[in-house]
Amino acid sequence: MTSPIALVDTAIHSRDTYDRMAQAIAFMAQNHRHQPDLRVIAEHVHLSEYHFQRLFTQWAGTSPKRFAQFLTLAYAKAKIQETRNLLEASLASGLSSPGRLHDLFVTLEAMSPGEFKSGGAGLQIRYGVHPTPFGDGLIATTARGICNLQFLDGGAGGTVESYVRSLWANAEISRDQAVTGEIRDRIFSPAKSDPALALHVRGTNFQIQVWRGLLGIPQAGLMTYQGLAQTLGRPTAARAVGNAVGKNPVGYLIPCHRVIRESGALGGYRWGLERKRTLLGWEASQQDILESP
Repeated sequence: MTSPIALVDTAIHSRDTYDRMAQAIAFMAQNHRHQPDLRVIAEHVHLSEYHFQRLFTQWAGTSPKRFAQFLTLAYAKAKIQETRNLLEASLASGLSSPGRLHDLFVTLEAMSPGEFKSGGAGLQIRYGVHPTPFGDGLIATTARGICNLQFLDGGAGGTVESYVRSLWANAEISRDQAVTGEIRDRIFSPAKSDPALALHVRGTNFQIQVWRGLLGIPQAGLMTYQGLAQTLGRPTAARAVGNAVGKNPVGYLIPCHRVIRESGALGGYRWGLERKRTLLGWEASQQDILESP
């Protein structure tokens, strides 16, 4: 089964569309007590009421009014408890979450200590920049899997390659839009026939443990930093776990956006709190579509 929404539609998922959706979602979140109507939200993003309703529904798969329900603290707190119960049940039965994202299985392989220390010497890394439902994304991959997925803000221009080289100083680096474009399509429009998406990441043993733990958070689930630490068997290491979450090199696929504070507040996110809110609301809307009769 494919995702409920065809995500890689260049018209719907342009940079401009994402910016408008993020602005609208931030406005709804900031004014949730007043429950602004469709006209007011549309005016905020400089669109007609009809155009905004149509564009938002195409992007999210649900109406702005329904989407706004996924942005409340009450919803977040309830989702934290639901996720906690689900994971506790899985652990009690001896099962572990497969780390599903839509219809993709995501597997994670750590780079060897030699690759870690050498700055990628001997690795061939191909990268590209592509539109995604959540803004432009930099995707980089080795022969063994995706090593980086960064969301970009503003005009990256010629700074992208220098950024990739700063991460992998001694790797052989080249831009390959064709290869990374196929990866983008597999991430955001997964097909039933797709095999597992492999990640090939560089990190300390502790960071790798945390990132594997993030893969266990179910689609549209929410977990707290303390809850993640407890799940990893490190109940006193919530701060260290939070630091590792913040260094996640593969956005979206390693779902660090699903970790929030116990209060229901978002906490931090290396690619911006507006994007985190947008991601969480979008995932909740997709799950709502799947669960609807």
